[in-house]
Amino acid sequence: MSWNIQQAIKLLVLLILMGYFMIWIMMPTNTFYLHWLPHLYAKLNSTYLGQQGSNILIYTFPVLFIATLGCIFLHLVKYANVHDERTSKGTRFDSWSRPAIMKGPLGIVSWIELCFLFMFTALLIWSISSYTHGMFKTITRQSAAMMGVKVWQAKLQNVALMLGLVGNICLAFLFFPVTRGSSILRLFGLTSESSVKYHIWLGHAVMALFTAHGLCFIIFWADTHQLSIMLEWNKVGISIVAGEVSLLAGIAMWMTSFPRIRRKLFELFFYTHHLYIIFVVFFVFHVGFTYSCITLPGFYLFLIDRYLRFLQSQQCVCLVSARVLPCQAVELNFSKSPGLWYNPTSSVFINVPSISKLQWHPFTVTSNSNMEPEKLSIVIKSEGKWSQKLFEKLSSTTPGHHLQVSLEGPYGPSSTQFLRHDMLVMVSGGSGITPFISIIRELIYIAGSTGCKIPKVLLVAAFKKSTDLAMLELLLPLSGTNYNMSRLQIQIEAYVTRETEPLKDNQKFLKTLWLKPNASERPVSAVLGQNNWLWLGAVITSSFIMFLLLIAILNHYYIYPIDHNTGMIYSYSERAALSMLLLCVSIAVTASAAFVWNKKQKAKVQIQNNDIPTPMTSPGTGSWFNNADIELESLPFQTFTRATQVHYGVRPNLKSMLSLNSLLLLLLAKKHKYIILMNYLIFSFLKHRDICFAEIVTECEESNVGVIVSGRRRMKQEIATICSSCVGTNLHFESISFSW
Repeated sequence: MSWNIQQAIKLLVLLILMGYFMIWIMMPTNTFYLHWLPHLYAKLNSTYLGQQGSNILIYTFPVLFIATLGCIFLHLVKYANVHDERTSKGTRFDSWSRPAIMKGPLGIVSWIELCFLFMFTALLIWSISSYTHGMFKTITRQSAAMMGVKVWQAKLQNVALMLGLVGNICLAFLFFPVTRGSSILRLFGLTSESSVKYHIWLGHAVMALFTAHGLCFIIFWADTHQLSIMLEWNKVGISIVAGEVSLLAGIAMWMTSFPRIRRKLFELFFYTHHLYIIFVVFFVFHVGFTYSCITLPGFYLFLIDRYLRFLQSQQCVCLVSARVLPCQAVELNFSKSPGLWYNPTSSVFINVPSISKLQWHPFTVTSNSNMEPEKLSIVIKSEGKWSQKLFEKLSSTTPGHHLQVSLEGPYGPSSTQFLRHDMLVMVSGGSGITPFISIIRELIYIAGSTGCKIPKVLLVAAFKKSTDLAMLELLLPLSGTNYNMSRLQIQIEAYVTRETEPLKDNQKFLKTLWLKPNASERPVSAVLGQNNWLWLGAVITSSFIMFLLLIAILNHYYIYPIDHNTGMIYSYSERAALSMLLLCVSIAVTASAAFVWNKKQKAKVQIQNNDIPTPMTSPGTGSWFNNADIELESLPFQTFTRATQVHYGVRPNLKSMLSLNSLLLLLLAKKHKYIILMNYLIFSFLKHRDICFAEIVTECEESNVGVIVSGRRRMKQEIATICSSCVGTNLHFESISFSW
């Protein structure tokens, strides 16, 4: 029954999407504007919603309905057999995820992304040509003379208008990729993290079109001696000043978003990007709320998501303990609600007010939601000013101390497919090991609690110094594990590249520190969405209904008696301001009510756990994680001792490693293998030519090798370029989150 409902939802979503995109295709035509739209306005016109009611029905309702259907669909598949999904073979669409473009301003683009990019570009070209043809057809010498302008000036004015209309198409999709808890992204197998590049592409397109739109109008006004019009804020119709303010805010965001500025002055980019509020608000003032309904759906869903994230971030979470590593890294262990579930390689954003009240930093979740139902862990390596201050604060903290932390998330992939392969090869450098910690803990859980087949594991970890070997301590959780790991076949090859031998006099220790939470702090729990899809769907639906009711009351009893749906009397700006206010009120009221209700329900469940005192000492003297300091010579600890080899003074040479030669034989003998490559280490291999990645891939081209590349864009492009020479290989590229 559940499967039938899922298929019905998919079919319904497909039909709605086809109709929605047909509207975008027909919008630039005279058929749409001169026949379809006036007919709809005549049929749907009323004293309650007026013309904006028609635009809401045409442009806004379909997308919000899809978002609600997506919430229902995700709720139905949430409790599906996870392990069956993960051990399934590849689908017919796997080859579409292979990289089609490796170099260029767009980065790595898969075939399926290239197809959608081509279709979207075709839509823009079609819109430009259709708008231009329709506008130019009506321009003659007589019509231009009646307007008091030349023919080329009339055409320039129409080109400026056309650029603004086409820019609205890009703006309509701009906010979808950055909605972190989006049901629409999950419905299509995407995450916000993997979709950020679409936001970048759309952002450049939006600002290029809008900037050209503004410049063309300025040239037209200057040549026709109408520059004074730039200071007008009309009561009815287009507001020029509002458009200028919106454009200036957009240009400020655009200029600071280019890679050179963003990487060197990230805080400038981050804070400047908050000008999106001014950009959107004054855009609505510029075109009026009725027309802005075209671009409303994406921003509406983003606003719901942003407000829910704000509610979650205002809560202080319960930080139970911290492990301080000698390599200047710390593991933070938070108490979490047992109902909170997430996949390996998920990430969270954290804020420590005592260091900075404004800065939020993303980190990989290293804990496993199945193995550790009441704990969420992250690892932070001291590599910047913020992380250095955090390490120093925890290093000087005494047991029983309190550290206030706020958390947002977790966010991560909707599913993980690596378990369908026979072998996992994980290559990491430094803190790049953090995503693998959650994967290994997931494998430990599956090996000890299910009968599922699990892949063999080869972990190749490179570190600069021997103190960095302490990162291997984190492969098991703080409380240890009771799972039977005999079925887990793991081999760990650890490399210390800047030291030729162990430092015998190095007496640095790993320290476990138990912290004392405040009574007001709560375990990490899911905000609406992710783990509460039905609640998110209820918020979307109820807020939209409330918004329509408030707009209907406002229009029927206040605006209509003045304007009578003529659009020529009541101020556009006042209508826009009131509409935006009612929209924000609707979202705030419904989302807050749902959030408070969920919080009360969770408090009832957690009240017994809150009465249990926080331990001030380690829970057992026999544990490998007691409060006594652990000497470095014991690393990696008990469970992985026999499977670990530590090499000093050399870099990993995968091509000549005996273990990899055995792996290559295995890869040639069987199919559906998996190779995971991590951050700077692979780039180092390529740079120093310690490994010829192309040769290895060529040897394995008959084995359906999947490649996950995570790290900086230039490293991904380098690897993808090398792999592109391996004709016939089935390479799958995607990114997984990790701590920088």
